[in-house]
Amino acid sequence: MSERDLSRYSRQLLFPTLGEAGQRRLLDARVAVIGCGATGSVIANHLARAGIGYLRVVDRDFVELHNLHRQMLFDEDDVAESLPKAVAAARKLRRINSQIVVEDVVTDVNPGNVLDLIRDVDLVMDGTDNMETRYVLNDACVQLGKPWVYTGAVASYGMVMTIIPHETACLRCVMPTPPAPGTLATCDTAGVLGPAVAVVASIAAGEALKYLSGMAEITRGMLHFELLDNRLDRFDIEGPRPDCPTCGQGEYTFLQVEAGTRSVVLCGRDAVQISSPGDSSLDLDHLAQALSSVGQVRVTPYLLRATLESYEFTIFPDGRAIIKGTNDPALARALYARYIGH
Repeated sequence: MSERDLSRYSRQLLFPTLGEAGQRRLLDARVAVIGCGATGSVIANHLARAGIGYLRVVDRDFVELHNLHRQMLFDEDDVAESLPKAVAAARKLRRINSQIVVEDVVTDVNPGNVLDLIRDVDLVMDGTDNMETRYVLNDACVQLGKPWVYTGAVASYGMVMTIIPHETACLRCVMPTPPAPGTLATCDTAGVLGPAVAVVASIAAGEALKYLSGMAEITRGMLHFELLDNRLDRFDIEGPRPDCPTCGQGEYTFLQVEAGTRSVVLCGRDAVQISSPGDSSLDLDHLAQALSSVGQVRVTPYLLRATLESYEFTIFPDGRAIIKGTNDPALARALYARYIGH
């Protein structure tokens, strides 16, 4: 890049531990941000401004009004347009830094697509909101040898852990089995404070910049931040563990693709997500015509919104649907079959 191009990073270049060599490594780096909600939007914002040369922003959801108090890349116009979060985030990031490449991917990260989503990047950032996806990410990153940064925030606290496969402990070294449903607090059940999210996500972004630029060692172990008393603790974690099912034994249980329709209850949302395995493609305009006779329908280039019976459907071109008005997966699958026909 020319000196003029580098001038936007002049305050970073003045930091001697980074310098021009470190900045050029950032410009050559490729990062996938998996999930672009609370933590993911803050992480992506920092990385774009710092000059990460290629950002892939992946998210399955769309922007809603209750997102705006903590999800920094979105505004009321995105809500009015019913934009997918990945699309809205990418628009903002391209306006923030037109010199980098930002790819938006509107999809649900699952065992069938996760390897392709992270195969060609240098680092994976966790911006997800559920442990199921994190275990899938952990298996995929360990199998491919991709470093990733676990990030979570809820209520007034959050955690960050940088994972280097076969060098540090992985997620299953710390938690060999996923926590039982209902045992962990979520933003939809315990609430969340925006500043807590921003602090934790900023720490995660800092870990990414350290790793990608080589300016400093990553933090070993897990960091825990509590906003109410501004306490930051670091917990040492030994690893990798030889008896770990993933990095010790090479068992990638969470990458096993299950046949059939997948359903995920979206905690606190009174909604269920339905998706089918493999590659699916829907003609939203054609589907809108078919559904217009039985309900109210609105279609955009990114999704279809329909009110059918007493349920609100949000349907994406990849065949996924978020059905609002029920927490019953069986009912949601039946509604999906009835109106979409897959």
